[in-house]
Amino acid sequence: MPVGGAAQEAAASTQNAETEAKSILFIGNSFTMGANSAVLRYRPDSVNDLHEDGVGGIPALFAKFAEQAEMDWNVSHELRGGTTLEFHLNEQRGKIGGAWDVVVMQQFSVLDPENPGDDGDTRRDAPLLADLFTGANPDAQVYLMSTWTRADQAYKVDGRWKGKPVGSMALDVRRALDRADEASEAIDGVIPVGQAWNRAMQEGVADANPYDGREYGQIDLWSYDHYHASAEGSYLEALVVFASITGFDVRQFGAGERAAHELGIEPKMAARLQEIAMAEVEANA
Repeated sequence: MPVGGAAQEAAASTQNAETEAKSILFIGNSFTMGANSAVLRYRPDSVNDLHEDGVGGIPALFAKFAEQAEMDWNVSHELRGGTTLEFHLNEQRGKIGGAWDVVVMQQFSVLDPENPGDDGDTRRDAPLLADLFTGANPDAQVYLMSTWTRADQAYKVDGRWKGKPVGSMALDVRRALDRADEASEAIDGVIPVGQAWNRAMQEGVADANPYDGREYGQIDLWSYDHYHASAEGSYLEALVVFASITGFDVRQFGAGERAAHELGIEPKMAARLQEIAMAEVEANA
């Protein structure tokens, strides 16, 4: 189902000041860790790192947004660089198998490390993980996070999506996760992070090709490896996740949003990224 449906149902209770704190678990890899940017070590004390590696990442941004929105969330994560959903299912079951209110799952960037673009493992492992979480809490809301086009995969000679429009990889990943969602009653939707990146490029906010130099006035959503996210890319990622899960209109944060200030993101750009995030979430509701 579209991510907005279940999330908006949750938002009504989440935004009620009298409700108890909700728990959220993030599972994934370096794309949720915020690797290669200041996001990786952002406010690690604000979240429960099940690996105890001192990672803040997207979960810590979520916690900071929740604080500013006056929402009560307990945020945990189980993140390990270079891993697939299969790793979390088979190797980390003991750490993640509790009763969570919300779970956000992030698959490997190209879906299958050995066969980029193939979604067979995703269609198998995502439903199994979702069943694990709903088995512990039948009311758990479980989401897949759809990530962005890797510039190295779009522009380098050996890239799986070489020669295709830059947004193609993100759209292929989204379609694969939609198929996993359709295969499981326990999965509640797909969070459109990669499509928000596409929107930022289409609207001229973000540069679409980091290999030919950055256009004046535009940001680079990728970090120096043209693979992971920059601070701005991770910020947009976190905004889309927060808006999708809570139903909160992140445009309310405005240019003075505190996480952006702490990460060194230009205030006007922070507000612009909030607009892009919200436009994409609303388009997918």
